[in-house]
Amino acid sequence: MTATRIAYVIGTTAGGTGRHVAMLAEGCAARGLAASVFGPAATRSLFPAVAFEPVEIGGRIQGVRDWDAPLRLRRLLARGAPDVVHAHGLRAGAVTALALAGPRGRRRGPAMVVTVHNTAPSGAVPGAVYLALERLTARRADAVLCVSADLAVRMRRAGARDVTLAAVPAPAAGPPSAEAVGKARADIGARGRPVVLAAGRCARQKGFDILLDAAVTLQHRDPAPLLVIAGEGPLTGPLAARSRASGTDVRFLGLRADVPALLAVADVVVVPSRWEGQPLIVQEALRAGRPLVASRVGGIPALTGEDGALLVPPGDPGRLASAVASVLDDPVLSGHLAAAAAARAAALPSPSVAVDAALAVYTRLTRHDPPSAGKRSRIAS
Repeated sequence: MTATRIAYVIGTTAGGTGRHVAMLAEGCAARGLAASVFGPAATRSLFPAVAFEPVEIGGRIQGVRDWDAPLRLRRLLARGAPDVVHAHGLRAGAVTALALAGPRGRRRGPAMVVTVHNTAPSGAVPGAVYLALERLTARRADAVLCVSADLAVRMRRAGARDVTLAAVPAPAAGPPSAEAVGKARADIGARGRPVVLAAGRCARQKGFDILLDAAVTLQHRDPAPLLVIAGEGPLTGPLAARSRASGTDVRFLGLRADVPALLAVADVVVVPSRWEGQPLIVQEALRAGRPLVASRVGGIPALTGEDGALLVPPGDPGRLASAVASVLDDPVLSGHLAAAAAARAAALPSPSVAVDAALAVYTRLTRHDPPSAGKRSRIAS
């Protein structure tokens, strides 16, 4: 390909974004390209195989008043002289746009790619800040990749001219060992009760509070299903308190490295998110051939199709509980969902395909100057 030096820029991440960037960076390095990552020092451990430079880009959207990150990134990019800078998330995208800005705001230097991983936050002020970052990023980037079709529509409306869907595959993983499955089963301690599994960061986006409300209804069944939540986050404590107050039996397992084993134990996997792109847990459940109930939001329907999961409206605990109960009550439905999940999994992109897709974008941008960029020059330090 034309580009030989790729710089990745990320903000604070505790989920799939960091793993996705690591996959891209390591994939580029394996193909002989020079890949480096610029992000918060706390993320360094995610990138043991590639060069890393700390740039403190916060996870919360707080506007673009703090110039420390753009100025430091500008100096580092001037030193490394990459052919392509690929930012992940709007906060990282805005910092990158400012770092690459020339006189009167004109772009200069390497091609700029941004992957948008999340939708606008709730609340008037965060939403307004998000919109400002969205417009800045959309209009400065040479190419925008989006993890779902609805985000692609937003970015086009914000002024992006080159928008495509990103491939964000779950890391490849083999089937769990019998020992790992046995340990997961013992940790859960269901004792003959059906297991309803959810996994992800304990944050509002994931909708675990909605799942807890649904679980109240399910507790009246005999035997009552055991709800298991694997993951940590800012709402772990409040969710646990909420389950105790409602008398719902929930196992909070914390952060786990044995998700494939947990999936093997689950009778049904639930993804009650308010919004998602291409969530790793959905892909992992499909690959494991597990019956899946999920919100009809973001990129989930594109992953599951209409037959690979029972899709329900977001924010509706009654519909969620009804869908889970139907899977537990109907072995034929459960078997159909499991088979359809395995079939859908066969069509999911592999990490190699995702790296190739990104490299194709880099090559296209570096073979010819994109119309929006004009004549390029080196970044001034």
